[in-house]
Amino acid sequence: MTKAPKITPMLQQYLEIKEQYQDAILFYRMGDFYEMFFEDAAVASKILGITLTSRNSKDATNKVPMCGIPYHAASGYLAKLVKAGRRVAICEQTENPSEAKGIVRREVVRVVSPGVVVDSGILDDKDNLYVAAICCKGKGNDTLYGISFLDLSTGAFLLGEFLDTTNNGESILDQLTRMTPAELLVNENDLDLIGGLVDTATTLLPGLCVTQRPATQFHFSSCEELLIEHFKVNNLAGFGCNTLKQGVIAAGVLLDYVIETQKSDISHIEKLTPIDLELILQIDDSSRRNLELTQTIIGSQREGSLLSVLDHSCTPMGARMLKQEILFPLQNVERINARLGAVRFLYGHTAIRNTFRELLTTIYDVERLNSRMVLGNGNGRDMLALKQSLAKLPAIRELLLQCDAEHIRKIGEDLDVLADLHQLLENTIHEEAPITLREGRLIKEGYNEELDELMHIQRHGRQLILDLESQERNATGIAKLKVGFNKVFGYFIEVSRLQSANVPDTYIRKQTLVNAERFITPELKEFETKVLGAQDRRLELEYQLFVEIRSQLASESSRLLKSGALLAKTDFLVCLAEVAHLYRYKCPEVNNGDSIDIIEGRHPVIERSLPNGKFVPNDVHLDQETEEVLIITGPNMAGKSTILRQTALIVLMAQMGSFVPAKEASIGVVDRIFTRVGAMDDLRRGQSTFMVEMNETANILNNATEKSLVILDEIGRGTSTFDGLSIAWAVAEDLVQKNNKGVKTLFATHYHELTDLARTEERVRNYSIAVREWNDTIIFLHKLVKGGTNRSYGIQVAGLAGVPERVVRRAGEILKNIEQGEFNHDGTPSIAKSSNPRKPRGKKHPNQLSLFPPAQQDPLRTLLQNISVDDLSPRQALDLIYELMKHLK
Repeated sequence: MTKAPKITPMLQQYLEIKEQYQDAILFYRMGDFYEMFFEDAAVASKILGITLTSRNSKDATNKVPMCGIPYHAASGYLAKLVKAGRRVAICEQTENPSEAKGIVRREVVRVVSPGVVVDSGILDDKDNLYVAAICCKGKGNDTLYGISFLDLSTGAFLLGEFLDTTNNGESILDQLTRMTPAELLVNENDLDLIGGLVDTATTLLPGLCVTQRPATQFHFSSCEELLIEHFKVNNLAGFGCNTLKQGVIAAGVLLDYVIETQKSDISHIEKLTPIDLELILQIDDSSRRNLELTQTIIGSQREGSLLSVLDHSCTPMGARMLKQEILFPLQNVERINARLGAVRFLYGHTAIRNTFRELLTTIYDVERLNSRMVLGNGNGRDMLALKQSLAKLPAIRELLLQCDAEHIRKIGEDLDVLADLHQLLENTIHEEAPITLREGRLIKEGYNEELDELMHIQRHGRQLILDLESQERNATGIAKLKVGFNKVFGYFIEVSRLQSANVPDTYIRKQTLVNAERFITPELKEFETKVLGAQDRRLELEYQLFVEIRSQLASESSRLLKSGALLAKTDFLVCLAEVAHLYRYKCPEVNNGDSIDIIEGRHPVIERSLPNGKFVPNDVHLDQETEEVLIITGPNMAGKSTILRQTALIVLMAQMGSFVPAKEASIGVVDRIFTRVGAMDDLRRGQSTFMVEMNETANILNNATEKSLVILDEIGRGTSTFDGLSIAWAVAEDLVQKNNKGVKTLFATHYHELTDLARTEERVRNYSIAVREWNDTIIFLHKLVKGGTNRSYGIQVAGLAGVPERVVRRAGEILKNIEQGEFNHDGTPSIAKSSNPRKPRGKKHPNQLSLFPPAQQDPLRTLLQNISVDDLSPRQALDLIYELMKHLK
């Protein structure tokens, strides 16, 4: 039987600390390394790709697994662990080893988790990193969910409440997929209730870290009290969320988690922002994916999304705001037009726009720099970056105030240039300040007298000794007096034995040699203390002064955050104007009407992948009087899906305050955009293609209003032809009749029978994508024209796709027979017999029902088949017409 190892005092301390952080990997500081032991070492070594070694315990036969990393390179290793979904507790030495009695005291100074990160090496500059918390009340269709999101690196703090009527948490899943948090906090006692929702969330958001929190934390009164105490307010009414009890619980749990993990000031979290869906254009998860707003459907890549096309921002803050505005477009016409007015001005004044971009390009991430100061993580490089950024604020403010656009001037009036903070950094921080804080070169000379003296001693130590030696020679008259040094006695004054009787009484004999005497003086000992301790004292004083400066900056967090937000807004507007200039976008007219009128609209992403001028623009008009539901037919590859998507994207861009890819556009504000596009299963949720299609369709029919825009691309394709056609017809009919007002809808389909809906519904119009036939193939014109079509050209498209010519030819023969109704008695196309004389193997099924019933022979058909057209005389032709007329009666 293997004996348990005898634990050393150091390992005993490690285990005691580890006991408090069992769900985290413990970074245990030992000198210049962070060490990990036992199971932590085994797990970390695999993730980090470092060697797993061992350390002897008191019992040398039992070795303790261990691995370690240099503390100065910890950021890169930390990033790997966090991206692997691990939490890391960072344990530092909290007393000077030289002063420690016994083992050095150590404490965990912060916990880093996937959702609670401020390290620049881990964060994505262009994206927020959220940690989220959810809670719920009730069951089934009446479940009320509370949700909150917090980005520790910027201080953004949101909360909301949503009543779920789907019994599967769709309302909360929609918010989670919109914000894409890296970590989700849940009540450990609610897993039976919301376990399915959590499982779905981790499937929809690969890499999502789920952290269970004690049920005792999920109480309204304690959470409300914690929030009130943090924000130093009497109640939460000022934030507009005092009635959102479940949301307040979620927010309180989040704040408690951040306090617990950071163990430092978090005053940069200054406000709560309610998520009010009534103020924004709502776009659900499936629609965001179908429209590829922030990432592509295939591969989930940023490149190829609307965000990648629009992102010409100059700062990380502006890039993050751009993404948020794509996900949260506006509904308020006044706010939209104010934003459009600002973009219009910047678009029309190229010199001003270019100057803005030159200035903004030199601005660092003020929001995250501020957070690092408040959390006590800011280093010398951070302060230099902040100083450079603040230096540009006066010029930016002056330029803002020059702009003849009220929205822009207001930004300039509100912008605090933070001159005092810039001056503080200018006067204090060394131009070559390093990342590390214990190596000196942090503080400039001239800021602190004691530090200046220490620097002077270090720099001119040798000369100071010579000056002291000369001073003592002159004072004593002993020409050969010299100042020396050894490791035993330190600094001393040495004179010959013959001259020792002439030394002053203030000299204290320290050592007698054969030919000399050595003395010390109080002044010399003071000098010795300064010289020998100058390096250590300088490093300690520089660190102390640096921390004081950092604290001064942290105390001005509110001002820094406000200026950072205004810089982000400026960059966002300049970005939209730059994109409009680069891609020939036009300013839309946005109003409260019910019409959408787009002239020569283009798809903002697809046109960027084509040579200049090759994209074919199209007009789209929708209203609630005459053209509310457009049934669009035409072949695959002709561009139906492109026209549908570009319409939705143009509306979205207009409502976020952007110019749009069109010659002209008049947009009546919509409240929601719904899309049902393509045939795709959702294995993440265990749903078939048809189930996904019907779920998305049900969501549209249940939630669309007369102010919504609906984009439907192929309804009913995942089931049988007759079922699909029936569903498609009923869906289109319901949309045009909904609440007697209908919903503005673009409906692309291959069910040509749907064009008949225009005969019964006066607000339905038929459109098609124009094509031109040429030598058994087709040419796509990509143009939307009035009128339906009864052909899908599927066989021709199959040929263009590379299907073998023999298959294409055979498909054409079968199609011809199906269209002409040529079948044998058991419903098989008659061509099958003549083209394939081989007898079928196995049992025949003469009674099998066919989707296409066999054609019935009739006298009219028989008569026509027996006519020899070329042999008919004019008289015979006339007689034949009379004969045919008889059969029609």
